[in-house]
Amino acid sequence: MPVTIVDSHVHLWDPAQFRYPWLESLPELNRAIKPAEFNTASKSAEVSKFIFIECGCDPAQALAEVDWVSSLAKREPRLRGIVAHAPLEEGSDIRSELGILANCPLVKGVRRNLQSESDPAFCLRPAFVSGVRLLAELGFSFDLCIRHDQLQAVTELARRVPQVTFILDHLGKPEVRNHKIQPWAKDLEALAALPNVVAKISGLATEADWNKWQPADLAPYLMRAFTAFGPDRLLFGSDWPVMTLATTYLFWLEAVLNQLPIAREQDWVRLFQTNAERIYRV
Repeated sequence: MPVTIVDSHVHLWDPAQFRYPWLESLPELNRAIKPAEFNTASKSAEVSKFIFIECGCDPAQALAEVDWVSSLAKREPRLRGIVAHAPLEEGSDIRSELGILANCPLVKGVRRNLQSESDPAFCLRPAFVSGVRLLAELGFSFDLCIRHDQLQAVTELARRVPQVTFILDHLGKPEVRNHKIQPWAKDLEALAALPNVVAKISGLATEADWNKWQPADLAPYLMRAFTAFGPDRLLFGSDWPVMTLATTYLFWLEAVLNQLPIAREQDWVRLFQTNAERIYRV
């Protein structure tokens, strides 16, 4: 177990400044979430750095969200990177917006959330693939927030754009609540076969029964992810504060520690620290 942790998946938001449509159905989270609260939640975990992940605000406010988070980072030295929203399918405007993001030193990558798209193959539309290719020119990674039924499509996307590093959030959201493994496991293995893909161990608690899940429920998914990606291509993430719908920071951390089949100390260091530092360049 490393002395310090790099949390690769943290959200911060302020509904007084930005509109987040998805928060309207979650009143317990529909309030300002800022670094001080994250510091309190994670204080026993010795988090040395964390990465901010875009929060699904109104797309027209995405650049303003980056400015806001950058201002927070001036007072929060542990906030080392931003994964920003960018509308990768919107034609010639893509290059202009990505250029603006490239001028912000904290922006390390992009996430265009795909999980709400009804068409599982949305990410394979030519305009979208072209937008993703532009990320390579700026050295940006691409975070994949998807449903498990979209795994095959994003595997093809990653195959078509080998020059971009793809980061699978939440292990592709398997059906933990229903204890269902297939076809998620088979599709995850196919994605992991591509060398330009890594994955985050994050978000599984909220895919389980929020009130009844136990760490052992996660074991089949964690073990398959470790087998598929290995210790060099997995990152620890909390998905805080969304995770608080189902767990606490410390309980999630202990669940990962107790259920992953890792024996070597250096593999724990990779998972909890150095993989995130390398991939997000922090």
